[in-house]
Amino acid sequence: MAEVKVYERTLEETPTWAVAVVCFVLLAISIIIEHIIHAAGKWFKKKHKNALFEALEKVKGELMLLGFISLLLTVFQDPISKICISKNVASTWHPCANPKTSTSEAKSDTDSETNTRKLLEYSEPMARRVLATKGYDKCAEKGKFAFVSAYGIHQLHIFIFVLAVFHVLQCIITLAMGRTKMRLWKTWEDETKTIEYQFYNDPERFRFARDTTFGRRHMYTWWSRSSISLWIVSFFRQFFGSANKVDYLTLRHGFITAHLAPGSGARFDFQKYIERSLEEDFKVVVGISPIIWFFAVLFLLTNTHGWHSYYWLPFIPLIIILLVGAKLQMIITKMGLRIQDRGEVVKGTPVVEPRDELFWFNRPGLLLFLIHLVLFQNAFQLAFFSWSTYEFSINSCFHKRTVDTVIRLVMG
Repeated sequence: MAEVKVYERTLEETPTWAVAVVCFVLLAISIIIEHIIHAAGKWFKKKHKNALFEALEKVKGELMLLGFISLLLTVFQDPISKICISKNVASTWHPCANPKTSTSEAKSDTDSETNTRKLLEYSEPMARRVLATKGYDKCAEKGKFAFVSAYGIHQLHIFIFVLAVFHVLQCIITLAMGRTKMRLWKTWEDETKTIEYQFYNDPERFRFARDTTFGRRHMYTWWSRSSISLWIVSFFRQFFGSANKVDYLTLRHGFITAHLAPGSGARFDFQKYIERSLEEDFKVVVGISPIIWFFAVLFLLTNTHGWHSYYWLPFIPLIIILLVGAKLQMIITKMGLRIQDRGEVVKGTPVVEPRDELFWFNRPGLLLFLIHLVLFQNAFQLAFFSWSTYEFSINSCFHKRTVDTVIRLVMG
């Protein structure tokens, strides 16, 4: 049987119209995306949404970083793929129990070497970088494996891009959901402008702390006197009206008392202030910091056969976010208990005083970082599922068990 030698064409063997069409399409897509980002920035500036504009600038910075990663992966693809390691080292820490490469080589090692030599014989005079196709293993002649093959680097390239896209999209969806929930608070904010509210919250009126609505919710309860019961109640309370009306109004009053002049609270819109604060936080979480990228590397490391990461890794963000929600509920309760410690009688509305020592390690920013980590971990799970399905199909070893797919999607 005659042997058929197949090789990849270079640009000098490719029609110029094909090259021109590819360049035109890529340029058109890039220009459209650039104009969309520019138009969004102008709209944010027009609406005086400075925090969202800065968040958009961060997204542009992330896109630039991805461009550098793409460039580095392209430039160093050949040097990395030429690094050879022994078979013993290459056979460790695989994501699958029986990698296809190892199995096929074990079955037909001689044929593989012969075919590789023939391919090298034909194509070596025209050595070139292969980015989007499966390249041969240049270490096979030495009886070794490439540290990371050229095609493996290409697949990693795609995964990093998909991960960044999913992270940005998830942050945007989270922001939209947060703003939607905050619109429900508009009714509570409008209530503070009514005569009934101002009469009931007369600043000259004395009341027992335990008789206030906030006091009945957080003070003088059996569960608030024990740290264990306080954690348990706070944990379950986050599922039932975590943003309670009385908590919102009390926190609003405490903020106005601490930061505004007396008598100016009636004109202050606390709900809009919280929306602006959410936009400021969005500016933080939409970025991918070096620490977050480091976590991405750790997540990739844990995707090793035998570690069963699909059973425990997706649950880490769930546990973290539940602890954060319980902690925030606990902070509100502790602020109420401090009102009780100041005296049995309060004048006007109870005044809460948020302090750094109420948070873990006296660092309120730690909660924001944990939320940031949760968003990224969720994006990682969804991006990994989409990427592995696209690259290896739904029937690959990454989705060998149905429970793996279900856990990743549901938790994400």
